[in-house]
Amino acid sequence: MDQLTRRLGVPDAVVIGLGSMLGAGVFVVFAPAAAAAGGAGLLAALALAGFIAFCNATSAARLAARYPESGGTYVYGRERISPFAGFVAGWGFVVGKTASCAAMALTIGAYLWPGRARLVAVAAVVAVTAVNVRGIGKTAAATRALVAVTLAVLATVAVAGLTSGDLSAGRLDGLAGVGIRGVLTAAGLLFFAFAGYARIATLGEEVRDPERTIPRAVPVALGIVLAIYLVLAVVALGVLGEGRLAASAAPLVDVVSAAGLPGLAWLVRGGATVAVTGVLLSLLAGVGRTTLAMARRRDLPGALAAVHPRYRVPHRAELAVAAVVVVVVALGDVRGAIGFSSCTALVYYAIANASALTLGRDPARKLPVQLLAALGLLGCLVLAVSLPLTSVLAGFGVLALGAAWYALRRTRTSRT
Repeated sequence: MDQLTRRLGVPDAVVIGLGSMLGAGVFVVFAPAAAAAGGAGLLAALALAGFIAFCNATSAARLAARYPESGGTYVYGRERISPFAGFVAGWGFVVGKTASCAAMALTIGAYLWPGRARLVAVAAVVAVTAVNVRGIGKTAAATRALVAVTLAVLATVAVAGLTSGDLSAGRLDGLAGVGIRGVLTAAGLLFFAFAGYARIATLGEEVRDPERTIPRAVPVALGIVLAIYLVLAVVALGVLGEGRLAASAAPLVDVVSAAGLPGLAWLVRGGATVAVTGVLLSLLAGVGRTTLAMARRRDLPGALAAVHPRYRVPHRAELAVAAVVVVVVALGDVRGAIGFSSCTALVYYAIANASALTLGRDPARKLPVQLLAALGLLGCLVLAVSLPLTSVLAGFGVLALGAAWYALRRTRTSRT
């Protein structure tokens, strides 16, 4: 029996979605987005990124209910468009999110022990993998605890900023000096902070009653996160202003310091560590499931398709992903990780929206799902090419390498 066990209900799925989104993004991505779009431009970019994420979430929920198995858009692309489209989605997800895992681990190291960041990062990967291979129930329980701590820390930052005498509504302007290109670039970067909602869909084979659970959990998790991001963006801009926010390496730490509460900086740093650990936990689980789905169809080595007889998890896939992450941690750095990850993620979701368009109209839904899928497809492509040039070149370069390998493998198979 190589099937995973369905253990997750709506609350667990929502928590995993929150744990995937309330991580490194909220602690670091406001700064580069503010540098690209300015003050009010940041808020416009956040709203745009949130809307495109909502379109993607609607498409992902419909597809996950139709195909409740591990793999997410890799499966949807194969089933609705072509095996090649599915491969591109799966390849982009695995490569991009593996790099994201390394960036998350290095962020943990930078917060906990800057002088030994790589050592701490490797230890974090090992610890998180140990939790994941014990079963999805352990992952959900650990994520629940991490999300609770993260929400408490973010609430502390929001209250400190809102009650601060330094909060000024006049610092929320700045859109006039920034063109549409700046807003689009910022929205593409901010998409990095939303991309985790689809983790619910990639765990589809472990969700109870997926036709009901997934369509409910995805928009709930996304809506909660968008509200939190909007509040924190307003607080960060109102307290720090556009210039200080754009130059900040730790924006939320600077918010509590500027609010006259520097003693809370350690709490925010600790909260960032906890939040990023939560993202790493769920992200490794999601990459492992996509690797499992690709291995089942021989788009990756078949040995990675094994499911642990006791814990019912793709243990070989998760261990292989963790090993690659450790290598990247040892050799790489976090520069460019946000842009690279956003680029591959946007292509991934573009394929999801294209797949959803093939489902046709859904009379049971009040939302114009076909229109949302079309807008999501267009939005993903526009944001992907609006990212910094180095991120676009790296992202599409990796996708091109994967496509070349796929074509070579298909040619060899047909000859055999």
